[in-house]
Amino acid sequence: MTGPGGAPPAATRPAGPAAERERPAPTRYRRRLTDRDGALAWLFLAPAVVYILALVGVPFLLAVAFSFSDVTGGDPSFDWTGLQNFGRVFADPVFWRALRNTLVFTALSMVFIVLFGKVLANVLIADFRGRWLVRFLVLLPWTTPVALSTITWLWMLDSVFSPIDWVLRQVGLIQANMFYLGRPTLAMASVIAVHVWRLVPLAAVIMMAGLLSIPKDVQEQALVDGAGYWRRMVEITIPLTAPVIAISALFGAIFTFTDMTVVYVLTRGGPTNETQVLASWAFFRGIEGGDVGQGAAIALFLFPLLLAAAIAILRAVRRMEVS
Repeated sequence: MTGPGGAPPAATRPAGPAAERERPAPTRYRRRLTDRDGALAWLFLAPAVVYILALVGVPFLLAVAFSFSDVTGGDPSFDWTGLQNFGRVFADPVFWRALRNTLVFTALSMVFIVLFGKVLANVLIADFRGRWLVRFLVLLPWTTPVALSTITWLWMLDSVFSPIDWVLRQVGLIQANMFYLGRPTLAMASVIAVHVWRLVPLAAVIMMAGLLSIPKDVQEQALVDGAGYWRRMVEITIPLTAPVIAISALFGAIFTFTDMTVVYVLTRGGPTNETQVLASWAFFRGIEGGDVGQGAAIALFLFPLLLAAAIAILRAVRRMEVS
């Protein structure tokens, strides 16, 4: 017997293993592929791996090769010079000043970024009218292109037309302009302040996610037990969000250690190289100065320092999670 259209009736259609064997091979293959977690993991990771290799791995290998050569902007031919570029770097007093400034710049920036990010995150999770508008305004420094926002600060810190100086003169706090970018200490403080202003929103958003992940029943139980704000902060909030704070510190350290845009736009390393950092000095020597080999040698010093900081922070996060 046959059903409508010549198909066998339901009672006579093969079922069980026979039906499985009659399914098209591509369908079974697709099901097997979607059920293989290992294959899917590599499939989804492949674009990220290709991206990292193309935009990070290849330039890094080129920098290593250039650091042992005499490649310049006018002569791209590769000639092996051994450790000559590194010897010139060690003999350069500006390099040691840039290294010191990089460490100071990163350490102070990270302290203020984590501190202000934590305070801002607590403000952002509070329940008040217009919270969405405040969150939008807080994210503006991070979403604005760094060159554009830094140029705005360049005008605000101008030696002659600074509106900050005008306000301070009007309230009687100063008598003459401060010359923020013309004095070594004030110039470094200005660079740190602008960089902190840029990265605090990112740290605040990361920490806000950590604060929202704290179970509400833990906070409510602490309130029932009579714990005040600071006790809840020290014994509940900080311990539970410590891994998230460490991760935000890691991102901040990476962005700070490798950043040269703020220095380049505000001071170009001045006055007299007092605000020079490794990233900016490598750019000035390798790109603007044309000495590609020495610029690559300077830039390579960023890698071991940043790697050591990343390993230390990740180990601290692991210990926090285990404990």
